[in-house]
Parts: sequence; C-alpha cells; structure tokens
Amino acid sequence: MDPIQLAKKICYTFIAVIGVPVNLVAIVILSRRKCGLSTCTIRYLVAMAAADLLVVITAVILWRISWYYSPGSFLDITPVCTAIYLLARVVTDCSVWFTVTFTFDRFVAICWQQLKTKYCTGRTAAVVLATSCILFSSKNVPHYFTLEPGYIIDNVPWHCVPMPAYYTEPVWLAFNWFDTAVNPLLPFAVILLLNALTVRHILVASRVRKGLRGESKGENGSDPEMESRRKSVILLFTISGSFILLWLVYVIDFLYYSIAGINTDDYNVSLSTFREVGFILQTLSCCTNTFIYGVTQSKFREQLKSAVKYPVTSIIQLINKQNN
Repeated sequence: MDPIQLAKKICYTFIAVIGVPVNLVAIVILSRRKCGLSTCTIRYLVAMAAADLLVVITAVILWRISWYYSPGSFLDITPVCTAIYLLARVVTDCSVWFTVTFTFDRFVAICWQQLKTKYCTGRTAAVVLATSCILFSSKNVPHYFTLEPGYIIDNVPWHCVPMPAYYTEPVWLAFNWFDTAVNPLLPFAVILLLNALTVRHILVASRVRKGLRGESKGENGSDPEMESRRKSVILLFTISGSFILLWLVYVIDFLYYSIAGINTDDYNVSLSTFREVGFILQTLSCCTNTFIYGVTQSKFREQLKSAVKYPVTSIIQLINKQNN
C-alpha cells in the first residue's frame, strides 16, 4: 500500500472509531434533556448528532474503509454500493442542512423576538427536520442513475463508477452544479449571512442595554439576558464556524476544477492529495459537535462526567453488595 492510501486508511479509521461513540454519547445525553437547553435546540442538536452518526456509518465505514479491510465483499456488489452511496448522499445533505436550520433557529431566537415564541418550539423543529429529510431524500434520487458497474463477473455486477455521460451531458452537468450549490455552497452563504446579522444585532442590542442600565457611565452589573445570549451565540458560532472551516477545502477544490474546467481524474499528485484532504476534513466535521458541546456547555460536561463515572460506581456498588 502506497503512503497516500495508508494515510487515508488511518484517517478514515480514526474518524470511524471516534465518530460513532461521540455521536452516540451526544444523542443519549441530549435526549435526557438535563443540559439546560430549550426543547427546539435539543431536537436540532439530537438530529445533527444522528445525521453525523449515519454519515460516519455510511460514508466512512461502509463506503470508504470497507474497501481497505474487506475488499471484494458483498458491499462491493453494484446494487449494494449504489444504495450505500445514495444513503450517504442523503444523510450528508441532512447533516449540513440541520446545521443551517439550527443556525436559523438561533437567529430567530436572538434577533426576531416577535417570531421567537411561534417559531422556536419543539413542534416547529420537528416539522423543519422532517421536511428537510423528505426534500433531500427526493433531491438525491437522480444520483442512483449516475452509477454503473465497474465490471461484471459471472453475471454479477461489481463496484460503482460514474457513467461517462455524467461528465459530458449538459443535463448531468447542470445537476452536478445544482447538487453542489445546494450542498455546500448555499449553506456556506446562508450560515455566513445569518451569523453576520446575528453579530450585528447583538452589538446594537448590547449598546442599547448598556445605556439603559447605566453601564456606559462606568457602572458594572450582571445582565442575565445578555449572558444567556452570549452562551447561545458561543454554541452557535462554534458549531457553524467548525462546519465552515472543515468544509472549506472541499469547496475550494470544487470551485477550482469547475472554473478551470479540469477533470479530477487528471489531477496530479498534489491536487489529488488536496482533494483527499478535503474529503477527510469534510467527514471529520461529523465528529466535532460533541467536543463543542463539552467545551461550551457546562451542564453537558456535568452529564458527560456522570455518564463516564456511572459504570465505575455501578461496579463498586455491586462489589460492595457481594461483600456484604
């Protein structure tokens, strides 16, 4: 195995080993609703963790590293790998757009007080998340028809490769642009716009509240409202900022080969390595949110510590009962 393939194997294996448990932990802790977060926020965060978990399972374990550990398995049969590829596309879109919908929810909660009581509810979050899943499942159906067998052995089709028309026919070229615009170009633009508007609103509101509270004259005092907003903004910006940074290489690569009109199959070693780094960072983004919760949310850290201590305390209690 050449060094590049070995590096890819190590990176994707690391993502798989880390991504599954951290997302499961996030789902369990957030579902207990003891982190001091609103119902709508919890639903968005649980949905994001579930989508990230599915991305790790489909796009990393079943699609990428299975080739390293079990080449020639049933996962490489064309109908199976096509289904895996399609599911990976759907859950990747959901993972990205759940981040967008969460960003919009926090934007409404912070900047649009008149709409907050109606929009920022658990029911609205459930409707938004379900609608997103349906839309992106429908949007990715054409991908099923872009793949064909790499070869056929004893009438059994193996592997999934893009059909030549996917790179030449105007209809498929337009679909490719539409597909990439929906994810991640449009999410990039929407998240940056919403964050910019949120920052602008907070700065204006902060100056107004300081003036009303007399802090502009040098008086100090706690402001529970601004403190609550500060915690919400830290969580929002770390999640959306992490997404943008980890998807940035992937976006740069897409813009490069699209504008330059280069076929990625003709990439030299440097460009191929850059492209693979983009894929690795993109999938790594599915492992970061749990660490973000741990850094930014004190109650989440408390629940995490309790979860870690629980097996140890249970074993100690069991031993004490047996000794007694």
